[in-house]
Amino acid sequence: MRIFSGLAIVILLFSVACSSERNTFTNRTFHNVTAHFNAYYLADVKLTEVETEVFQNYKEDYTQILPVFIPFDSATIQSNAEKLQSSRELASKAIEWHRISNWVDDSYYLLGKLDYYQSHFDDAQNTFKYINVNSKSPDLRHQTLITLLRLYVDQGEVENANFTIDYLSKESGISERNRYELYRTLAYYYEKRGDKSGVIGALDKAIEYSQDKKEKSRINFILAQRYQREGLDALAYDYYNQALEGNPPYERSFYAQLYAQQVAELNASKDLKKVRKYYDDLYEDPKNRDLKDVVVYEQALFEEKQGDTELTIELLHQAAKEPGSNPRVKGYIYQKLAEINLNEFKDYRATKYYLDSALTFINESDPIALEITSQKESLDQYVFHFERIQDNDSLLKLAQLSPDEQKLVAENFIKSEEERLMREAEALQKPKASSIFDNLLAFSDKGSGSTFYFDNGVAMQQGAIDFRRTWGNRALQDNWRRSAISFQNSAPTITEPTESDSTATEAESLVNQLPTVEGLMAEIPNSPEQIDVLNLELEESYFELGKLLYFDLKETEQSIDNLETLVREYPASSRKPEAYYLLYLAQKDLAGNSQQYVGRLNREFPESQYTFSVNNPDAASGNLAYVESSKRYEKAYNAYYQGEFQSSKDIIRATLEDYPLTRNTERLLLLDIMNSGKTESRARYRERLEIYIQNTQDQALVELARNMLKPLLSSAELAELNPKEIVAADSAQVERSELAENGGNEALSDSPYEYNASATHIFVIAIDPGQVEEVKNLLADLDSFHSTNFGKDRLRTGNMNMNRENAIYIISPFSNAEKAKEYYSKFQKEFKSEGLPDQVKPNSFVISIENFQVLIKSKNLEEYRTFFKSAYK
Repeated sequence: MRIFSGLAIVILLFSVACSSERNTFTNRTFHNVTAHFNAYYLADVKLTEVETEVFQNYKEDYTQILPVFIPFDSATIQSNAEKLQSSRELASKAIEWHRISNWVDDSYYLLGKLDYYQSHFDDAQNTFKYINVNSKSPDLRHQTLITLLRLYVDQGEVENANFTIDYLSKESGISERNRYELYRTLAYYYEKRGDKSGVIGALDKAIEYSQDKKEKSRINFILAQRYQREGLDALAYDYYNQALEGNPPYERSFYAQLYAQQVAELNASKDLKKVRKYYDDLYEDPKNRDLKDVVVYEQALFEEKQGDTELTIELLHQAAKEPGSNPRVKGYIYQKLAEINLNEFKDYRATKYYLDSALTFINESDPIALEITSQKESLDQYVFHFERIQDNDSLLKLAQLSPDEQKLVAENFIKSEEERLMREAEALQKPKASSIFDNLLAFSDKGSGSTFYFDNGVAMQQGAIDFRRTWGNRALQDNWRRSAISFQNSAPTITEPTESDSTATEAESLVNQLPTVEGLMAEIPNSPEQIDVLNLELEESYFELGKLLYFDLKETEQSIDNLETLVREYPASSRKPEAYYLLYLAQKDLAGNSQQYVGRLNREFPESQYTFSVNNPDAASGNLAYVESSKRYEKAYNAYYQGEFQSSKDIIRATLEDYPLTRNTERLLLLDIMNSGKTESRARYRERLEIYIQNTQDQALVELARNMLKPLLSSAELAELNPKEIVAADSAQVERSELAENGGNEALSDSPYEYNASATHIFVIAIDPGQVEEVKNLLADLDSFHSTNFGKDRLRTGNMNMNRENAIYIISPFSNAEKAKEYYSKFQKEFKSEGLPDQVKPNSFVISIENFQVLIKSKNLEEYRTFFKSAYK
């Protein structure tokens, strides 16, 4: 009975202690111990394991300035979803089952971090704010506010971040651990804002409170990198040496020693032999086996500073072939090769291909990848047109030869390719180390290369070429000579391939890539239609290349060469007026004879917009010209519609003289032709339409002009047209089409855009690139506008150049059209920014993601604005 009585008392006491309602000493002790060492402890362990995995999976790129914080890896977070869920459940239990314990707020903090890592940012913010208001632990409150600050920085919420920094600066009693995290987070804040001095200052303070030697080593390395970039070599040297303390990873030690030597003596040393020996020693060190590409790359950069471009390129090519542990280094190597070929040799073709190679090694989301992609846009176009001119020109020359001459050219080409393969095989042939047993072998080496066939790459390449010449392209297999292989009944015996087999197959594969005479002959055009296609492509490429060289690459003389070739070889080209105009501009830049093109334009194309432009060189241009010409176009069209044809013509003529080259020019010219149809002869009207169709680039306007022309054609002329293109349209229908096209009321059915109310939308502000500097506060003003009016919507702001006339700022995302329209309305009424031109706000618009992709391709903002006014207002 005593035993049972004692057991009952223990159970009773335990039951009383388990209650989360009774706030007694026994209850509190029980819940504190259980919450801490069961639920909270296990939740924290699981979360820490995931954080550690994120850290371990991240590959540091020591060739670039290291980030203050290692970024969250969404893939690692997703792969650990089960572990994070378990951590969430345990933290929740610590709160629900142990409400009177001292670990409730700490468990809430874990839940906030879990939401943060899993991108539930609103929930994370609310949790952190709750802890700050309700927790009685100053340390936990400070820790929470520091994490909240990092979240604000991630989200770009500058005002909230500034408020949090100001609040923490007034707090007293912040622990050393929290001060360390605070200064690191401040460094992150300055890093995101591009404040280099702020980052250095914050990290310098963080080191004072750092208790982890490895973390201190990493911060010292970041500071060394930043001081080196600022040219403060003495400070950089000290910090690189401090980065070697704390048993850092070998790769960081390697880079710290390498860069320390650079700032200390390599860059300043005049003993080049000593410097090169230093790099040679690093290269030969077995510990650097996986860093050889870095060593050679750094040596190439050193040789570049000595002005030895040839050796620099040679070392960069070597570095690209060396083994390495960081693929991004290969990307930087190819980027450097591209830079040298662009700056030193103006070799745009090589630059493009090196940049292509760089992108294969750099993550597409990396800022450097985005920079390379942007740089490559004009280079891609250059290479496309340059190579098309080369290929088509060669094919047209071959087409003029006799069949025997064509065959001889093909055979000589194949022979030159065979010789190239032989040279490459010789270059790759590496003499093998000799052995005492070599003298006993029947096939001992008697020359510079091995005489044993399967050890001699040159012999194998020659054998493959000879085989192909004799027997053609045949698969490597047994019994290939037999004419009745299909009658063999026995299954082939498959053996494991040897190294010799592999080498032989590689040699055969290279040779099989050689073209055949028949294949080359088939590529030569042999019909008028094929030759016409090649000439059309050449015409386009000469023009586009000339335009690209003038505007984008600033190669004026090369631009003139291509454009002169265009007007000389293709005198009937529809691009001729614009080519004359570009030649006029180019010769003007070179102080050459630009007036000859003024004369040609006036003689050959008196009514072209380019003629108006050269006759009025001081006319206004840019967005203001476009806005004013738009207003005048509307007046001219209204005059035409009301039958005041001469008044309409006068307005058009004055507009073209004052604003000769705007996006409205082609519309104004077509409207002028419509006036001719009402006031001049039918023949003159037809002549002007035909000239307009030949010289206009806007396909929508060309189609409209064709529809106007068809009622003027005879039955025989209509019969020559494609039946699908015949449109029965009288003049009244044409006028209605013109009104729909240019009067601002375009039917939705005729637009390439589609209205989708439920689609994700963005808001777009378009500005002339020349005015970007005047609106330098725009991004900050937008952030402030969003914080005040759309604080919960997590709007993001970005910018890009759409074309030469428009830089665009993008605000996103809006979940549907209605929310986008709400933003549009509030923006029009309330948004203000110093220096923002008056016409920018009215010209802004909302657009769905799908329609934005169409707009990016067409780059025709006016076409979309017409659709926007019809669909959204």
